[in-house]
Amino acid sequence: MKATSISQQQLADWSADYNGCAQRRLATMALSKSDLNAVAYVPQKGFAMKQKFSVEIPTLEVTNQQASGRCWLFAATNVLRERIAKELNLEKFELSQSYLAFWDKFERANYFLESILETANLPADDRTVSFVLATGVHDGGQWDMFANIVEKYGVVPKDVYNETYQSCHTNSMNHYLNRNLKICAAKLRAMVAEGRPEAEIQAAKSEMLGRVYGFLCSCYTEPPRTFDFEYVDKDKNYHIEKGMTPASFCEKYVGDLLKKTVSVIHAPTKDKPYHKTYTIRMLGNVVGGREVRHLNLTMDEFKAAVIAQMQAGKVVWFGSDVGKFGEREKGVWDDQSFDAALLTGLDMEISKADALDYGFSAMNHAMVLTGVQLEDGRPVRWKIENSWGDANGEKGYYVCSDSWFDQYVFQAAVEREYLGDLAALADQTPAVLEPWDPMGTLAD
Repeated sequence: MKATSISQQQLADWSADYNGCAQRRLATMALSKSDLNAVAYVPQKGFAMKQKFSVEIPTLEVTNQQASGRCWLFAATNVLRERIAKELNLEKFELSQSYLAFWDKFERANYFLESILETANLPADDRTVSFVLATGVHDGGQWDMFANIVEKYGVVPKDVYNETYQSCHTNSMNHYLNRNLKICAAKLRAMVAEGRPEAEIQAAKSEMLGRVYGFLCSCYTEPPRTFDFEYVDKDKNYHIEKGMTPASFCEKYVGDLLKKTVSVIHAPTKDKPYHKTYTIRMLGNVVGGREVRHLNLTMDEFKAAVIAQMQAGKVVWFGSDVGKFGEREKGVWDDQSFDAALLTGLDMEISKADALDYGFSAMNHAMVLTGVQLEDGRPVRWKIENSWGDANGEKGYYVCSDSWFDQYVFQAAVEREYLGDLAALADQTPAVLEPWDPMGTLAD
């Protein structure tokens, strides 16, 4: 197709259209001193997003990831803590997100260096190498990556391994860590190019990892190997379990939950038929650990599994795109509560499949579903436990409409028993997707 430039006549026509349109002039006035999303907000629609639900699971106070991208860890530990708190009759309880973040970053550094060695014979501007270098080590993750860390290192209560400034404010830490890892990448690739012996290369990598371990200990403090588990229950009774390890605590209080949980996705793109499983090449955190694996379901099947688990009194970890149609102060996500098309005059309609294929939308944040409003058996809105503190929404609990759920929810972690006959499909050999596939994006 021949390229065409913009003509003076077109500019004149468009100027006349703008100046002759009262709607555009009114939008100009409204946008001159107000945020675009605030102007596009439709209050009548927002009023319908009530915090009232026919299925609602009592849960603990919300958590706060602060200035970090650890939402996937907060959401996942929030799922686990509800079961522990119920078993022990606790009014307040958190698991240590920092403990898991420490080991995730350390393991991810090793995963990064192994990926560099695996691709060392490719040019630095190869798309895979460029992707590995650009991704580096950061805060985000997925459900199977959480399971990897817990299965290898266990978990501990938050008061055993609490927050530090760096764990809550990760930007600078990540910057220096990734600067170092890129330097390490250059050194390792040079060693491979020079034909250095494998033992020498591995020794260099080990020395690099030792420095990373020391740096992370400086940021987080060194993780505990043993601890005493102390708690006071709702009846004000004090308890102590001495000499526990992260692994023994996990075995006693988490059990086999992670092994019987499946990551399900809704990806209505042509390259991902439903009822098939998928993994993503070079996406992970623990070398030799479980691969990231997703079972793609229709949205009706996806919702049915999530609702069945909540009806059984169990909250659900899920991943979505929270950058679309959100009113943070009110704690609402609803595509019907914003009329961006009216305000902008632009085409705002896009299918979920096109949004994935054209890079408009993908999972970027993980939270916990704790309730749903059902009408005639169909969901109309969902209750969400976020990890942004308690200042917004209903003390940190949010609500989304079912139409927003359809468009912007991509992943959930559901126990096999709530998948029914679909559970067997999760055991298929997965198709392998490229590292940059949208189903490989990380929640942060």
